Amino acid sequence: MSRNSPCTKICMMDPESGLCAGCFRTLEEIGNWSRMTEGEKEKVWSELPLRKAGNSTKD
Repeated sequence: MSRNSPCTKICMMDPESGLCAGCFRTLEEIGNWSRMTEGEKEKVWSELPLRKAGNSTKD
């Protein structure tokens, strides 16, 4: 089963964390998404909640 991109159309990179403020992926992950294997995509998806939680403590 193919997972869609986590993109939320809020594309703004946080220079401190290096993550997109909308989807919490790195520029490398965003750029390579269409070429990633399903396993690689699942790994990124599994990391997103922790990245989001870590980023929300900066506010």
